[in-house]
Amino acid sequence: MGDTLRCLTVQAGAKGVAVRLVPWLWSAALAAVILGPALGPGYVLSYDMVWVPDLGLGRDALGVGSALPRTVPSDAFVAVLDEVVPGMVLQKLVLLAALVVAGAGAARLVGSRSLAVQVVAATCMVWNPFVAERLVIGHWPVLLGYAVVPWLLLLAGRWDVGSRMPVALPLLLVVGSLSASTGLATAVALVAAGARRDVRRWLLLGALLLAANAPWLVAGLAHAAAATSSAAAAEVYATSGEGWLPGPLAALGLGGIWNAQVVPGTRAGFLAVVALVVWVVAAVIGLRRGSAGIAPAAWRAAVTCWVLGYGVAVLGWAVPGVMGWLAASVPGGGVLRDSSRLLALTAPLVVVLVARGAGVVLDLVRDRGSRRVTAAVLVAVPILCLPDAGWGIRGQLRPIDYPQDLLDVRAASRAVPPGDLAVLPFSSYRVPRWNHGHPVVNPLPRLVDRDAVVNDELLIDGRTHPGEDPRARAVGEALALPTARARTEALLRIGVSGVVIEQFEGWDEPAFVGDALLANDLVTVIALEGRAGGQGHDARVEGAMPAAWVAWLVLIAGGATQNVIHVIRRMILRRRATAG
Repeated sequence: MGDTLRCLTVQAGAKGVAVRLVPWLWSAALAAVILGPALGPGYVLSYDMVWVPDLGLGRDALGVGSALPRTVPSDAFVAVLDEVVPGMVLQKLVLLAALVVAGAGAARLVGSRSLAVQVVAATCMVWNPFVAERLVIGHWPVLLGYAVVPWLLLLAGRWDVGSRMPVALPLLLVVGSLSASTGLATAVALVAAGARRDVRRWLLLGALLLAANAPWLVAGLAHAAAATSSAAAAEVYATSGEGWLPGPLAALGLGGIWNAQVVPGTRAGFLAVVALVVWVVAAVIGLRRGSAGIAPAAWRAAVTCWVLGYGVAVLGWAVPGVMGWLAASVPGGGVLRDSSRLLALTAPLVVVLVARGAGVVLDLVRDRGSRRVTAAVLVAVPILCLPDAGWGIRGQLRPIDYPQDLLDVRAASRAVPPGDLAVLPFSSYRVPRWNHGHPVVNPLPRLVDRDAVVNDELLIDGRTHPGEDPRARAVGEALALPTARARTEALLRIGVSGVVIEQFEGWDEPAFVGDALLANDLVTVIALEGRAGGQGHDARVEGAMPAAWVAWLVLIAGGATQNVIHVIRRMILRRRATAG
């Protein structure tokens, strides 16, 4: 009799594991369809998404350069991991993981025993305008933060009723804080879930958040004098309307990105209206079930996150002048400039309500066969309303192989005398033929094996918005000088010892005094004649950053150790249970 009960228990456990795996597998299938060609050999370069074969740990990646820490700690995260996993493979793993973890988190958060409702939640979390638009614009750290939010709400809910901190929390905080905007969203989600009036718990929570965000936070504070942005750019970055939907309605359906070039075509037509109506109706129906099955702390946090995320997005649309004032007057205020990024905070509540609304509809169908058909239709609706999110967002995410002529710049740059490099044309973005004519942030600073000064000015709709990096401004002024000798001497004075020139048709290449170390059809590397002066590094930044990185690494090491111990403990308990 005991053997029979044990066998039935094992079978029930195996069935439960299989059911729990379905949202993961379904999310993986959706992610594969969305990414499509992006999963093939090569690198996907799209707007802000730049991956290279071997990213170096340069000064900007470590937060001690002159530029604001926009890629801190995400570049360091990649630079370390691509020593273990090739950059090409790592990029695909990161993109897949972001979508799969997001879908599985939504399925778990919905708090329903119905597998169909969980699958609807996963579908809505993976297949929506926010994911499609952020993929094309290349905001992969934002997508990782987006994936982490539902899990943070779940873990915070568990912590609210338990005494021990969930072992996965430290690593989730690190993954959700790879940039300033995602770190802010992650902090909001976790603080919103804090319900207990326990001083020690709040102190621990604060320490965790500070450690997870220490690299970009300390680097940003050290650059406080230059950490203000153009007020005029706030209007450009504000939440935008899509087709027939004005900004607030586009944001309600997880759309509204400022760059119209990355918006799927169907968002400009009737399908966007249909999708919004379906989502709103389903969410209203889902409200009938309230917070049943969800931890009170997680539910409160989801509501709070929606109010804050949607409120900031609509504020950027309604009064961009306020956002402009923040960006121009408050150091770091530019983090809120792209206000639709914080819509990542609204997704958990929206997805839970829509999925629960689908559950109410399913409960009305009694016949098993009809119920299956209805479930399939409900799962398909988000996909049918945004069909061009599939296959690499209709082919926009296509991988490339870097031309060998471009890769040769790495070896040539090592022969340049001590100093930094200036990369020309001195502009933020490129539209190279070898990248299918698709816009991308200049990849050369990541391809060279030296620190490079990057132009952080933005040219949008024919209007130039000034950057914040004083060294970039100095390089721009040097390049504007009338003679080769004057340009060369000016660059040497500010610590630039070499120039990398990418060839573009119709662009007038400036002359310099120096030796050409590489000259091919795509790129020229020139070692300037003379000795470069000091780069003007800030001792305060260099002194503060090691402590920030130590705190960040301790959090990672502590989180990893906790998880290993947890896994070993569970294995021991399972063996004892089986033996008993």
